[in-house]
Amino acid sequence: MAVTVETLEKLERRITLTLSTDTIQSEISNRLKKLSRTVKADGFRPGKVPISVVTQRYGYSVQNEVMNDQIGQAFAEAATEAKLRVAGAPRITEKEAAEAGQMSFDAIFEVFPEVKIGSLDDAEVERYHTEITEAAIDRTIDILRKQRRTFAQRPASEPAVESDRVTIDFEGKFDGVPFEGGQASDFQFLIGEGQMLETFDMAVRGMKVGESKTFPLKFPDDYQNKDAAGKEADFLVTVKNIEAQQLPEVSDLFARSLGILDGSVESLRKDVRSNLEREVKARVMTRNKGSVMEVLLKHSELDVPASLVEDEAKRLVESALADMRQRGAKDVDKAQIPTKIFQPQAERRVRLGLVVSELVRANNLQAKPDQLQAYIEEMAQSYEKPSEVVSWYLGDKQRMADVEVVVVENNVAEFVLARGKVVDKEIPFDELMAS
Repeated sequence: MAVTVETLEKLERRITLTLSTDTIQSEISNRLKKLSRTVKADGFRPGKVPISVVTQRYGYSVQNEVMNDQIGQAFAEAATEAKLRVAGAPRITEKEAAEAGQMSFDAIFEVFPEVKIGSLDDAEVERYHTEITEAAIDRTIDILRKQRRTFAQRPASEPAVESDRVTIDFEGKFDGVPFEGGQASDFQFLIGEGQMLETFDMAVRGMKVGESKTFPLKFPDDYQNKDAAGKEADFLVTVKNIEAQQLPEVSDLFARSLGILDGSVESLRKDVRSNLEREVKARVMTRNKGSVMEVLLKHSELDVPASLVEDEAKRLVESALADMRQRGAKDVDKAQIPTKIFQPQAERRVRLGLVVSELVRANNLQAKPDQLQAYIEEMAQSYEKPSEVVSWYLGDKQRMADVEVVVVENNVAEFVLARGKVVDKEIPFDELMAS
């Protein structure tokens, strides 16, 4: 039987579903009979509960289950027959007027849009590059040295300087009144490494053991403690201990401690460069993909299904709540985050997803097995035991699915960069690594 599809507006469609009441009642009876074989009830042996008792207890839920199944099956068959690509779940409403022995329902839903991607030949797309200099290798080795540094007691006569580890007591007050979170004893931090607000950090520099100081500090307007944000406090600080950092010398011994087999500084620098090349390649690719995605959005036309946007906004809300839980926020389950906050982000993500999917389909940009293997093997090289990492990915479908997404995005980026008007841009190493 032909399915009549009514266009409401843009992507919204409506079809009418008709179900036989005899078929529905027969299925309800069958499920209740099956349930009676296993259900337990006081006063009856297992499998001997009267069908009337089973119906009284479970009839309503079984009826809802059957109706949902029957409507879902009828909708799926109608959509398949009409060759519709349904986006999101349909809204089902029962129609009052129906022939005897039948039930009728309206199913209102959206379909996936036609995606029109314009010519990319004239599209200006930025392609980024970063040079790995000897200075960048030096800075990376300095980071490795800091990871293995030790601290030694500084003489009491010497003041605290950059990179020293200080132990302090402090107390902050607003208008002479201490505030929550504004005091601590035997608190340690490293000077000049961004662990404290800059004003606090600068105030402690130059102080000696046993010395105290009072100074004003204005909290940033976006400070994480909302009660302190934008306010000015007076802090009293007492220095109790100062330790100077001691960095290991860059030597063969240091190289061996980092797992360099031949224990040479030259091999260490080669290993650092190799790791930086992988990291820079990944970060540059991320930048390039962002540039490509912007171009695709500008050169595409499509209507975005509202149902998909709403679903994506709900996922973003759940992600935000999960992040809050991970950070230890209180009463997260009571938090009410309206989906409209994420509507612009959700709309962009859905739009971009549809455009990329169409580009992949039309140009056969799906991830090939050899691409997946090569990506995993390259990524695994930064680990101590690459073969174990490769097996870890290959042995899990979800991890492989995540890899596939990345490889497909890389294919899309390379496809667009090969066709558009490329504008090459150099990003300083430090800027790239800080992003």
